[in-house]
Amino acid sequence: MGVDLALLWAVIILFGILMYVVMDGFDLGIGILFPFAKAKEDRDVMMNTVAPVWDGNETWLVLGGAGLMAAFPLAYAVILDAFMLPLIFMLLGLIFRGVAFEFRFKASEAHRHLWDKAFIFGSVTATFFQGVTLGAYIHGLPVSGRSYAGGALDWITPFSLFTGLGLLVAYALLGCTWLIFKTHGELHDRMRGLARPLTLGLLAVIVVISVWTPLTHEAIAARWFSLPNLFWFAPVPLLVLVCAYYLLRSLSSQPHAGPFMLTLGLVFLGYSGLGISVWPYIIPPSVTIWDASSPAQSQGFALVGALFIVPFILAYTAWSYYVFRGKVSVDDGYH
Repeated sequence: MGVDLALLWAVIILFGILMYVVMDGFDLGIGILFPFAKAKEDRDVMMNTVAPVWDGNETWLVLGGAGLMAAFPLAYAVILDAFMLPLIFMLLGLIFRGVAFEFRFKASEAHRHLWDKAFIFGSVTATFFQGVTLGAYIHGLPVSGRSYAGGALDWITPFSLFTGLGLLVAYALLGCTWLIFKTHGELHDRMRGLARPLTLGLLAVIVVISVWTPLTHEAIAARWFSLPNLFWFAPVPLLVLVCAYYLLRSLSSQPHAGPFMLTLGLVFLGYSGLGISVWPYIIPPSVTIWDASSPAQSQGFALVGALFIVPFILAYTAWSYYVFRGKVSVDDGYH
């Protein structure tokens, strides 16, 4: 029996998107949290925790997009057509944020606040429109033949706007727990106090989405609540509660890496739940990964490059995080 190239490529793309959400999530979360840190020194430390690694995090976004185009060109065409506007807004946000990263440290005291605002604006905009795109994707895309059959603004729905706000909460919690992991002193304590309401807020978002999606999509309800699926998938919400409990509990002591790792667990479980809801459709609710696949020769050719480059990306990413490990402070950087 031959290798299922469509399934293999779906795993690679899902892994790439997950890596992007995890790594660029706490990066964007720091920008979302910037308004909660008024002192210049605190903002400098916040940016310095991600300054050595932030631009490499977006490699995974490029990998996911390029992989989608190579392996599933129909999905690439339909998704790009359906979400052209929110994706443009997201990229504009990432551009604002990237420029602010470089220019903030070079700006004079009189103009630094402008780059702080650009950093906040870019982080919030990119995050919100990522969430909006995700919500609209889950809601489903009409396809006629091999083309998107909807309108340019069909992505604007109450559900997609809610997921946009929900992703702001998720990334803010990732950024908050990252700063607990990477800082000490007053900033560490402030983030520890902020992590508790953000955790409760993310739990509320997860509950609302978990109720909203099956109520509005019969196929998703059947996926989760039919037997024996109910027994197979029940560990996902149970593990969400376990992670949230231990996350809140860890904030009561003097936490270090624990809250960040538990937040990553929450993000992974939420990502898994969304995957369970839409699988195997790459264009919900009608086009599967096999329907949207490129020819096997094309997938095999591209797979050679992917299997060569992904280990290198993982290696240099791990090395960069290892080199810049440790706490960050205003005076002496990493130690």
